[in-house]
Amino acid sequence: MSPTQAVPAGTRLPAALYALTAGSFGIGCAEFVIMGLLLQVSADLGVSIAAAGMLVSGYALGVFAGAPILTLLTRGMPRKAVLMGLMAIYTIGNAACALAPDYTTLMIARVLTSLTHGTFFGVGAVVATSLVPPNRRASAISIMFSGLTLATLLGMPAGAWLGLHAGWRATFWAMTAIGVVSFAVIALFVQSSRDNSKPPRLADELRTIVRPQVQLGLLMTVLQSMGVFAVITYIQPLLTRVTGFGESAVSPILLLFGAGMIVGNLLGGRMADRRPTGALLGALLALALVLATMTLVTHVPAGMVGFVGLLGVAAFATVSPLQLRVLRHAQGAGQNLASSFNIAAFNLGNGLGAWLGGVVVERGLGLGALPWIAALAPLAALGIALLAVRLERRGTGQPTYHLDAA
Repeated sequence: MSPTQAVPAGTRLPAALYALTAGSFGIGCAEFVIMGLLLQVSADLGVSIAAAGMLVSGYALGVFAGAPILTLLTRGMPRKAVLMGLMAIYTIGNAACALAPDYTTLMIARVLTSLTHGTFFGVGAVVATSLVPPNRRASAISIMFSGLTLATLLGMPAGAWLGLHAGWRATFWAMTAIGVVSFAVIALFVQSSRDNSKPPRLADELRTIVRPQVQLGLLMTVLQSMGVFAVITYIQPLLTRVTGFGESAVSPILLLFGAGMIVGNLLGGRMADRRPTGALLGALLALALVLATMTLVTHVPAGMVGFVGLLGVAAFATVSPLQLRVLRHAQGAGQNLASSFNIAAFNLGNGLGAWLGGVVVERGLGLGALPWIAALAPLAALGIALLAVRLERRGTGQPTYHLDAA
């Protein structure tokens, strides 16, 4: 059911893969730009910073609910049609955000936009792996997800700058335009599937999801993302109110976070192509260490700048290994659904992380305590990963698959 046939090793990657990257850039902007606008949204709509932070949680929980539901509803549709329909919803949702007269309407519009996220990345990841040889599948996932990292490198700081100078609504109008462009690129370059085979039985897909190793992989994903978003959701007030930067410094610092994400994403993909398990364990350990050590430099401007970049590297070095692990253990009837569930798991972690950060800020130890508390989540994910590997080697979990069979 792939939109194009896999290309031989050593040949140029197909344009369809970069069209998927363009779509992931657009959707990534919707997820991340709000983090650079919390103070403006809070002031304009008359809500607290923690309430503004819940716009991240609302989006993430919308992804968590929407990913499996939309994947099931569209399971019999051509993948190109699904991707284009999702980009149309994304565009309408961002226009609604720009027009929102109050906090409640903005939250509803954010949730509407979020419904597209999980299914786009879930279906897109399956399409991306179908476009390349087996030994390049992790890299194909990382290339598609590089749109998400570019959204952080360019979209988040640009959105913060635009919000500071033209108001936060202008940022959402800009994302509406990005949605139109992404829709056109996908329509132009992604070929329609001519496969008329029936979709797998729902019961078979659901059985895939409940495999122990798939469930452990999803739990790792939730905890990894929870740790990242407990900090990055509140990065604007953390930098301005704890470290002492002015608001105008936030955008260039976020550029470093985005650049780190690009490096981490590509690094994680290449490492996972060679040693999937080692890449996963190493990336989770690195993320826990970066978050824990970040606590020591929250009052040191130069140190915080460096650690924001390192956080980007560590955060996205885990994405391809986590996504690939779930796909490997879900191969067969349930890959589409499992892939979407893993994207949903990322966003459940995003929402839980934003919620945890809000609790720490308002009722706990304050902004400065966020990094060390956040470090506990990827540390727990590392423990679960070690357990999963141990079960795998004992033969009690789902057997390990080689990439050439994935």
